[in-house]
Amino acid sequence: MPLFPEQCRAARGLLNWTQEQLAVTAGVSRSTIKDFECHRHALHRSSEDLLVRAFEMRGVQLLFEGDETFGVRLLPPLNGTHS
Repeated sequence: MPLFPEQCRAARGLLNWTQEQLAVTAGVSRSTIKDFECHRHALHRSSEDLLVRAFEMRGVQLLFEGDETFGVRLLPPLNGTHS
């Protein structure tokens, strides 16, 4: 399933991350995240994979139900922290 801009913002919110923190963690530019979250452009598949992996590594689960219902949730930490 594709990552939606709203999910990206919500996932950052769960982690209390700035766009810059996500960019550094995922290995993409901040402008890529900014433009995506503002609906200026879609992500390239490789960039999307990097963002999803960064979120999943910090315990964020992306939720999808149907074509237009989506969300995020923070899973319990395996090692006691989501830092």
